[in-house]
Amino acid sequence: MSDDEEYRGEAVIETGELSVTVTVRLSARFEPLEGRYRWAGRAAPDDTLTAQLRAGLREATVRIGGVPALARLGEPDPWGGVRLTGTGRPPWQAAAAG
Repeated sequence: MSDDEEYRGEAVIETGELSVTVTVRLSARFEPLEGRYRWAGRAAPDDTLTAQLRAGLREATVRIGGVPALARLGEPDPWGGVRLTGTGRPPWQAAAAG
């Protein structure tokens, strides 16, 4: 995978009025039949994010370098990490291009 298809580092995850900075590990691929990107990965364990998820939150905004992208949150894994999925240009590619 090339550098523009992966991102490892800090991201801000905004859920309503809450904002948490977590370490994420994300990857992306372009789907030519759909004409768009699909990206996914995991956020490191964070008690605030996990509490929001358990309260029913499923949508969030992920910001890397100030560039926002809508994401869907999945259930925490056994280690407390939260799955993130999104469609459209990944926020780290837009941040690098800008």
